[in-house]
Amino acid sequence: MAAPAQPKKIVAPTVSQINAEFVTQLACKYWAPHIKKKSPFDIKVIEDIYEKEIVKSRFAIRKIMLLEFSQYLENYLWMNYSPEVSSKAYLMSICCMVNEKFRENVPAWETFKKKPDHFPFFFKCILKAALAETDGEFSLHEQTVLLLFLDHCFNSLEVDLIRSQVQQLISLPMWMGLQPARLELELKKTPKLRKFWNLIKKNDEKMDPEAREQAYQERRFLSQLIQKFISVLKSVPLSEPVTMDKVHYCERFIELMIDLEALLPTRRWFNTILDDSHLLVHCYLSNLVHREEDGHLFSQLLDMLKFYTGFEINDQTGNALTENEMTTIHYDRITSLQRAAFAHFPELYDFALSNVAEVDTRESLVKFFGPLSSNTLHQVASYLCLLPTLPKNEDTTFDKEFLLELLVSRHERRISQIQQLNQMPLYPTEKIIWDENIVPTEYYSGEGCLALPKLNLQFLTLHDYLLRNFNLFRLESTYEIRQDIEDSVSRMKPWQSEYGGVVFGGWARMAQPIVAFTVVEVAKPNIGENWPTRVRADVTINLNVRDHIKDEWEGLRKHDVCFLITVRPTKPYGTKFDRRRPFIEQIGLVYVRGCEIQGMLDDKGRVIEDGPEPRPNLRGESRTFRVFLDPNQYQQDMTNTIQNGAEDVYETFNIIMRRKPKENNFKAVLETIRNLMNTDCVVPDWLHDIILGYGDPSSAHYSKMPNQIATLDFNDTFLSIEHLKTSFPGHNVKVTVDDPALQIPPFRITFPVRSGKGKKRKDADGEDEDTEEAKTLIVEPHVIPNRGPYPYNQPKRNTIQFTHTQIEAIRAGMQPGLTMVVGPPGTGKTDVAVQIISNIYHNFPEQRTLIVTHSNQALNQLFEKIMALDIDERHLLRLGHGEEELETEKDFSRYGRVNYVLARRIELLEEVKRLQKSLGVPGDASYTCETAGYFFLYQVMSRWEEYISKVKNKGNTLPDVTEVSTFFPFHEYFANAPQPIFKGRSYEEDMEIAEGCFRHIKKIFTQLEEFRASELLRSGLDRSKYLLVKEAKIIAMTCTHAALKRHDLVKLGFKYDNILMEEAAQILEIETFIPLLLQNPQDGFSRLKRWIMIGDHHQLPPVIKNMAFQKYSNMEQSLFTRFVRVGVPTVDLDAQGRARASLCNLYNWRYKNLGNLPHVQLLPEFSTANAGLLYDFQLINVEDFQGVGESEPNPYFYQNLGEAEYVVALFMYMCLLGYPADKISILTTYNGQKHLIRDIINRRCGSNPLIGRPNKVTTVDRFQGQQNDYILLSLVRTRAVGHLRDVRRLVVAMSRARLGLYIFARVSLFQNCFELTPAFSQLTARPLHLHIIPTEPFPTSRKNGERPSHEVQIIKNMPQMANFVYNMYLHLIQTTHHYHQTLLQLPPAMVEEGEELQSQETELETEEEASPAQTDLSSLTDATSSQESSASRIEATCSQTESTPSETGASSHSEATPAASDTTAAVAGPVAVSAEARAPQDVTPAPEETK
Repeated sequence: MAAPAQPKKIVAPTVSQINAEFVTQLACKYWAPHIKKKSPFDIKVIEDIYEKEIVKSRFAIRKIMLLEFSQYLENYLWMNYSPEVSSKAYLMSICCMVNEKFRENVPAWETFKKKPDHFPFFFKCILKAALAETDGEFSLHEQTVLLLFLDHCFNSLEVDLIRSQVQQLISLPMWMGLQPARLELELKKTPKLRKFWNLIKKNDEKMDPEAREQAYQERRFLSQLIQKFISVLKSVPLSEPVTMDKVHYCERFIELMIDLEALLPTRRWFNTILDDSHLLVHCYLSNLVHREEDGHLFSQLLDMLKFYTGFEINDQTGNALTENEMTTIHYDRITSLQRAAFAHFPELYDFALSNVAEVDTRESLVKFFGPLSSNTLHQVASYLCLLPTLPKNEDTTFDKEFLLELLVSRHERRISQIQQLNQMPLYPTEKIIWDENIVPTEYYSGEGCLALPKLNLQFLTLHDYLLRNFNLFRLESTYEIRQDIEDSVSRMKPWQSEYGGVVFGGWARMAQPIVAFTVVEVAKPNIGENWPTRVRADVTINLNVRDHIKDEWEGLRKHDVCFLITVRPTKPYGTKFDRRRPFIEQIGLVYVRGCEIQGMLDDKGRVIEDGPEPRPNLRGESRTFRVFLDPNQYQQDMTNTIQNGAEDVYETFNIIMRRKPKENNFKAVLETIRNLMNTDCVVPDWLHDIILGYGDPSSAHYSKMPNQIATLDFNDTFLSIEHLKTSFPGHNVKVTVDDPALQIPPFRITFPVRSGKGKKRKDADGEDEDTEEAKTLIVEPHVIPNRGPYPYNQPKRNTIQFTHTQIEAIRAGMQPGLTMVVGPPGTGKTDVAVQIISNIYHNFPEQRTLIVTHSNQALNQLFEKIMALDIDERHLLRLGHGEEELETEKDFSRYGRVNYVLARRIELLEEVKRLQKSLGVPGDASYTCETAGYFFLYQVMSRWEEYISKVKNKGNTLPDVTEVSTFFPFHEYFANAPQPIFKGRSYEEDMEIAEGCFRHIKKIFTQLEEFRASELLRSGLDRSKYLLVKEAKIIAMTCTHAALKRHDLVKLGFKYDNILMEEAAQILEIETFIPLLLQNPQDGFSRLKRWIMIGDHHQLPPVIKNMAFQKYSNMEQSLFTRFVRVGVPTVDLDAQGRARASLCNLYNWRYKNLGNLPHVQLLPEFSTANAGLLYDFQLINVEDFQGVGESEPNPYFYQNLGEAEYVVALFMYMCLLGYPADKISILTTYNGQKHLIRDIINRRCGSNPLIGRPNKVTTVDRFQGQQNDYILLSLVRTRAVGHLRDVRRLVVAMSRARLGLYIFARVSLFQNCFELTPAFSQLTARPLHLHIIPTEPFPTSRKNGERPSHEVQIIKNMPQMANFVYNMYLHLIQTTHHYHQTLLQLPPAMVEEGEELQSQETELETEEEASPAQTDLSSLTDATSSQESSASRIEATCSQTESTPSETGASSHSEATPAASDTTAAVAGPVAVSAEARAPQDVTPAPEETK
């Protein structure tokens, strides 16, 4: 198998190169945003740039990147565009810029929306240019650029401006391009269409000739474009050299066709045009398909197009077609062909009289139609309206091969999509893993197109939706598997031995050589299938490795996925492996097959089952694992061996590789998606169209739901009646009681419910009355019944004063339907989520709610807040592996809940025993839940009923207050409650207390009745299943857990009514969809009533490691983001309480109207300045250190030593002033920089008790969802902005800090970036050098924004800061030492006063002396005594410093980077460690990976 050529990585230009560029000089003259005096517009500039920069460089990405980055489109091209100045260069320049914006994944249409007037003219020019002759004004390369532009337009139908232009190309009138007979046939099929067609004709007649001609051109545009493409395709020779421009044009054209077919609005009428042009037949017969190298991608794209043209959907109605309907269509086609043959072609009688199953295969169709002449074939096709009628006495112009293929491909039997899917192996093989068109490397530049599905706004059917996600999820996992295989196998260093075999010169933690492999079982296929039901094999390996690695191998669990690999190296022993060269050639890799562990075998050859009992101890080092192979793959391999004489793959394996369990769940998720596609997956009717992206996007909003609920109990949501009134601005609030003393929460609110489908009133008076009524809320305060006399009986209360938008989100979440809450940073998303859960729990006690989040951390935060509300903990359950991280003493996992139930049962039975004793009843009522139930019924209830009959109102006589207490039967039982129980103030009050006491007793027995099942079920597993299915009301899990365990949950009969998703914008599309289907439908309907999604699409999307899937396929789009793009109504939380108002301004421009909560202005921590620092936020410019800015020791592993040292120096300065180290976090945008900073901290101050370590050193992406008081941020890049251009990453970076944000970056680079302007214009308004106040201690009393009384010092660069901190540290040590000496000379009385201080200082001294990491400190103090200057000392240190890459053990993706050598003093100045040495040698980072 030939290894694919490694694609070149695009190197971004450096700032100095940018400045030297001709383009930059022009930009500074004509359009750069920071230039005040610009030269007037000159069309010649555009012509020059296009000819000299773009065409001359053959559309080099580097040139186009520069132009786009300089804001050429925004500030020059479109701003000055008009029909008068429009020219070829002008059109092409705009298209190049738009295409570049799409390639960079930044918004492309904003500029056009601001100035839409000339867009229609511009678009018509593009259409005209796309149809121009290739040898004319526009070259083929230029027309490929135009095709790509058009493709972007068709994929941006949500933009009104684009849709209005594109619609004219793809509506019903485009059928003008059909041949007349075919048009007639189509109109006959659907009588309704004929009416429309006649209307169109009438309207056309009314148009003036010029407008009609223009309209005709637009309608015929796509049919003419197809004809043009066919002529280009036919010009490709079979074996002679071909220009790549032609190949790329053909590929891009097919990509455009796929995108048109894969969207319902474009497909509806276009599919018939495509079918009538017979494009697929032309393509499959073309020379390009048969060119192995050049035509490989074209063939793959063609297969995708074939799939979509035959997609199982009704084009006109958009309804999915069932298996039976597809079969009917197929039979109709064949029978109409048979009827035509019978009536007109006597030579086809045999064909006409055969049954369908006999003639609908390719072979039999070729047998019947092959012998016919070309003219006869043409006549058959024209009879079926596939070709124009052949005039008499004329020969056909089509060749026979085309005519035959046309008839055969149209009538052959197709394998159904679901059948294809079920026969598909789930594990990737070597053919897919290293195919660059399907799984591109991390160097995907975004230039070419790929044979990948795209996730856009709309999908054809649920089947299409699941299938695209299935394919992408499979390929993204394949990419990760490829990285693991390359890492593990290259570590094993397979070489060719002297005798031609394999010898392994290295070792890997995650892979082992196979000693023996045998297939032990191939089970018979199920009826109707041709693949075995299961295939099992035994793999033997020799575990002569360290104990902990041996334990990892022996710990492989059932369902873990491993890979079996065959390598046949050709390189002799000792050859070095070069990571930059193709992997397959060097290693000699031949086959890869996946397998799933069943278990390890014991001495007797039996599988050791997973279970609570200890595993048997096996002797020796040989271990055998029983594995399941993929039956589909096995069947394909065996067929290939038997039919083609290929070698048996299963006799060649020599390596087995395992993967980390956390990354190894892909097979379970793929199986889940496949199972969903095989079941009639029922999503609720109110969601179906929205998920596919059609219909009214607001149709699932509660205001349009037919089952809206009028009265809701808001429980403890409101803190007072005033809070309630401010929460509904514009509404008239009517309270049912007038006494202000009674107007206290909890409140029930009755809303005016208006059905979305009601008729509107016509008369004006009625209308006013209607709106008045619609604005009136009826509020009814109610008292929660007394729950008992003990303090713990009092319900827990919410203490948060929700804003009116938060209240709207809570109200929407309580109503049925889809609720989407956009929660900017710090706006209380989690509090809203928890309140919604609590309110649903109290309003609908019989309903069950499923909570799904992206991370365990978010789930734990939710749970900790749920615990603080009035929710009975026996109704909470947490599934998955994250429950061990919960910061509560209680265990909410399945077994934790079982233990809780058992312990609670014993506690309650003890209470029953006490009650029995207090009532003086003999016997053992507290033996089981059952006996307790009888005791309640016969002893407790009888006493209560007797008591009630004594104390209730008797006729007219007023009841006596003392009787309530006198006759109360449970005085002795409640003797341990706060006394007196009865206040004796009023009969009603005491009666309520008595009823509360009885409720307390009754609850004991209700719970025991619920726990009775745990007495009957004996095993922990059964009890946990019972809890999950029956007892728990609030069940929480991560989206990954839901995808993994769907099969088990459905099998158990798991049921739920509501779903709440937190972090919804960070969850993959498919992982958001699966939780909707964790239950079987009831009578064909889903019981789902509410779906609440809370997230923020302006922050980072789901993590996709492969750039191609992320950019080309848009796989990083979450369902939440797609819903927002489609226009689903959202509740946008609009008040943040996390950060200072000044810090909030750095990111609030990204949101609709994000303001601040009052406490952000009022609390002292927000109004006080940051001690020792002049500003609360600052952008600090960092120039090259020792001539180096950013470095890249490994691909996408960026580091910047100058910034790293500067950040650490500021951190140390803050700590020395007195800032707590755990209140400071250091963030960066790249993994490489994170490792470098951690390394420097370890060297400088990590183990120094005076300074310590920051709370976290991590990447921005990792820190999403977290916060800290002070954030130090390093942006690393000095050549190109990189992935910070994604505004979502900028928003996350700017919004992590509460009180102080200090950013280190190359200002000249970032201030030019158009997308980042709103934030960077504020940052650059302040000085770009760090301003510090060294004499101001922490904490300070200075107000934020006040001029300080202490002296301000300006730090010009990093070495100056490092020196300053160094001297400051020495000064601190000396003063501490001096103070300590003085204390020793004081008289005894004074020593006592200073005792505490002294002990602290002594402790410090001894720690410093004892700590080996601080041995350098003495040398530091010595250094000050010698008069050596700091600068020369730094230089000396720099020259001495060496760095050695650390060997961090096989395959461990090490966290720490190797440190500089010990010559550096612990708190010395900056150290020039070569950045290459700091990159962990075994880290293979993902592209621009920031995880």
